[in-house]
Amino acid sequence: MTTIQFQKNPLSELTVIIVTYNSVHCVEALASALRELANVICVDNASTDNTTEKITKFLPNAQLLLNEKNEGFGAANNRALQQTSTTFALLLNPDTLPEPDFFEQIMQAAEQFPDAAMIAPQLLDRHNVEEINYRWPSSQWISKGCGADGPCCVGFLCGAAILLNIENMSKIGFFDEDFFLYYEDEDLSQRAFDAKLSMVVVPQIKLKHLSRGSVKGHAPLRSEFLRGYHHAQSKLLFEKKHGKKARWLRWKTLCLALLTLPLRLLIPQPKYIARLLGRTVGLIRA
Repeated sequence: MTTIQFQKNPLSELTVIIVTYNSVHCVEALASALRELANVICVDNASTDNTTEKITKFLPNAQLLLNEKNEGFGAANNRALQQTSTTFALLLNPDTLPEPDFFEQIMQAAEQFPDAAMIAPQLLDRHNVEEINYRWPSSQWISKGCGADGPCCVGFLCGAAILLNIENMSKIGFFDEDFFLYYEDEDLSQRAFDAKLSMVVVPQIKLKHLSRGSVKGHAPLRSEFLRGYHHAQSKLLFEKKHGKKARWLRWKTLCLALLTLPLRLLIPQPKYIARLLGRTVGLIRA
């Protein structure tokens, strides 16, 4: 087994990568946990609020990379990973709230599991309830929810918080940039699973995740529309790449969306209607 023994402060071997897009409301809370870290890279996907000004103010230690347009989640992470010189990179959503000892804990896990390509904590929602952020590929085993009571190998890790061992990941590379938003972590995990790379969840390490809280912006309904649009497109792309049933899935999902739309209109909830319309358009344009 490969061994890792840090000769100096383990955190010096860690780069934290944050991708933002209209995430101004997240920056200050997240920054309090990152101020003492030497290696932080923030990639902003052309926010239209003052996210970048907040980063400059509250995270002066961070390297800030500005994209001229929204390149998508995977592409933005790839840009930061190309500039990472440390042994490990921690991909962290801006809507996470790390406790002060979180980074030390995740690096202890890296030392404990040197063969792992990816390591993840147990995510908690805003009410401290465990989220399902790990499982096996559904083609292998239908997971029934969180249940790990100790570190274990899994077949999928949620992209909201993943520690990457850069050398171990070199076999498969990083994100497929054809996935603009959603399913990029599913694709990365599937490729790692197929390549027999270890993905480890350590449930003793907890991280609060304010799911769907990283993007607000000035047009929330447009954001919901785009959320549905990209989710539909990425789901079909994933199936085409890995499952070979995208055509059947497209028509099935489109029919379900069209059947659901009248019900949504009967009890109007604007954000769900906007998301459903986005999903429908995404399926039609796929």
